[in-house]
Amino acid sequence: MAVDQLAAMATFVRAVDAGSLSAAARALPSSLTSVSRQISALEQHFGTRLLVRTTRQLALTEDGRVLYERARSILGELREIEEALAGSRREPSGRLRVSAPTLMGRLLIAPLLGDFLRACPSLAVDLLLVDRNVDLIEEDVHLALRVGRVPDSQLVARKLAEVQMIHCASPDYLARRGEPQTPSDLAQHDCLVFSDAPGMATWRFGRAEGPRVRVAGRLWVNSLDALATAAEAGAGIVRVPSWQVERQLGEGRLRRLLREHEPAPAPLHALYQPSRLGSAKIRAFIDFLIERWRVSDPLSR
Repeated sequence: MAVDQLAAMATFVRAVDAGSLSAAARALPSSLTSVSRQISALEQHFGTRLLVRTTRQLALTEDGRVLYERARSILGELREIEEALAGSRREPSGRLRVSAPTLMGRLLIAPLLGDFLRACPSLAVDLLLVDRNVDLIEEDVHLALRVGRVPDSQLVARKLAEVQMIHCASPDYLARRGEPQTPSDLAQHDCLVFSDAPGMATWRFGRAEGPRVRVAGRLWVNSLDALATAAEAGAGIVRVPSWQVERQLGEGRLRRLLREHEPAPAPLHALYQPSRLGSAKIRAFIDFLIERWRVSDPLSR
């Protein structure tokens, strides 16, 4: 794509963000005539109308919305490339947008952000806590933390740690229902399942070739915190990361079950786009997490 078209896309994005052509002209800075001419050139190039101009504001057409989202992503990637080529060794700066699983973000990442921001005074962080796989391009996320096998993709994956999933229940529940000795015994127990929707869940045991047990959960919750609380109250057997229930196990409020049948630890990866390979802010955040977790080892406890 020609340089003038990239400049026109940047002007188009600035106009949409500013809400008017005149505001975009003041922010660039440029003349109102130049801004209007660049957007008209874009419309002519793509053969479609991008904006509906009124006396007070701009409104995007459907094609304009598509171009706006893609142009923001393209321009963001160009800024990352410029940062990598111009000086990846300089102090991290700008804004870093990170996504992470909700519980991990709340318990293991958020408590570290104070130290990280003090170490990188020119950097700001957006932490998005969601229990789903975000689209890094569409949602403008620089770095995503994900647990489990990484599917084949164009993303760069850097392994940070391993997460051990365990099964546990309260002493009260086990006194009433007995302790399962094998994974197949779970069919006779009340299982507490982490999911957005009820149905059937599959719990894997042992290594990759180990047994997979279908459990009809009696309680389904989309919050690991809530599941662990229910397990403490005697509702049933829960499957959670070992680090989440470390205190409850130590205090005897929960007991670890089926230890000989536990699945292999799941890797925790940091994922980002190849165009951001040299990003100083991404490298700083990953290195910070690795160093802090290497010392305290919270995910392996």
